[in-house]
Amino acid sequence: MTVHTAESAGPTPASVRIVLADDQPLVRSGLRLVMAEHVGLEVVGEAATGAEAVRLTSELSPDVVVMDIRMPGMDGIEATRLITAGPTTARVLVLTTFDEDEHVYGALRAGASGFVVKDMALNDILAAIRVVAAGDALIAPGVTRRLIADFAARTEPARRAPRPPDGLTGREREVLTLVGLGRSNTEIAEELFISVTTAKTHVSRLFTKLDARDRVQLVITAYELGLVTAPD
Repeated sequence: MTVHTAESAGPTPASVRIVLADDQPLVRSGLRLVMAEHVGLEVVGEAATGAEAVRLTSELSPDVVVMDIRMPGMDGIEATRLITAGPTTARVLVLTTFDEDEHVYGALRAGASGFVVKDMALNDILAAIRVVAAGDALIAPGVTRRLIADFAARTEPARRAPRPPDGLTGREREVLTLVGLGRSNTEIAEELFISVTTAKTHVSRLFTKLDARDRVQLVITAYELGLVTAPD
């Protein structure tokens, strides 16, 4: 499932500043070299630990932090939690192997805006960086709806709402359900017979009413509220 909207407006390509956080120098070097060949992507810092990623994010104010999960000392999950809880506007794109679902659940809870796998095509990884920088969220096809459904099921009962907040309109519940199914703004507009602009407005209101950082959190909320269920 990919959660993103191609029609979303965002920063110009030249504004996408990136911090690479991975304990493997070869991975960082490879990504840096590839990004250097693409106009609009600029690597402004590299970190080998989670602590370094947090420090560089504070010092350099990047748009996106490409974050590995397994790093010595502070791991990528804790680093993501500190970054997203801080005053920075940087968004975190987790780069993982998806060999253990628990790491993905942890990153979701920590506030990551996207997930890509290391064996994806480089162009897809670069596209994911741009999507996240533009303010949307992206989940690689390797992270299925089942994964997010499992995350919602594992969330502590005390933290789960039994029903949507009373402040949501019927239309907003419909939009939230479609977001939970991975629909883009354009697809939501088509299914509900509304304009794309109206669909964007509903999604923006959901961000505010549900205090959600991005579409990933809206997807999780849709599962937590029972609006979307896991496929059989």
